[in-house]
Amino acid sequence: MTPGRASERGAARLPVLLTVLVVVLLVACGVGGYAAFREHDNRAAAQAEQERYGEVLEAARRMAVAFVNIDYRTPEDSFEAVADNATGEFLEQYEGSSESLVDLLTTNESVMTGAVRSAAVTGLDADSATVIVATNGSVSNVSSNDEQTARDFRLRLDLLLVDGEWRTNNLEFVG
Repeated sequence: MTPGRASERGAARLPVLLTVLVVVLLVACGVGGYAAFREHDNRAAAQAEQERYGEVLEAARRMAVAFVNIDYRTPEDSFEAVADNATGEFLEQYEGSSESLVDLLTTNESVMTGAVRSAAVTGLDADSATVIVATNGSVSNVSSNDEQTARDFRLRLDLLLVDGEWRTNNLEFVG
């Protein structure tokens, strides 16, 4: 083999090696770009899910606070706060019983105050959610001689997404 032919073969291999190297680098960049794009999508989806959890928790807390804060001196305000956060069957039942509840509140001069201690989403899909809420507070009325009596409640709220707002469709006392 002559020295000229060996250098010609080496020179001929160089463009092939460079081409292979460029292709490998392009494939690596493509794979890296795709992985970055997927990671961005995953983070965006996780953030959207966290925001939905936050919206559901906020709606459940708002309803629980409205539900455990009732004052016989301003019963309409108390009932309106609950009705504003309700929908469906729960709203119908609540509105249907509000007159008798107002009578009961005013007769007994009941004042109930409370706050949410904790809340947790136990189920969530695109348009419904279930939340467990723990509240603590107190109640006073004529039968307690206006003395504060502790009242702690555990509530299960079923919520529905209605016109972009989470509203309570069912509320139950749980143990």
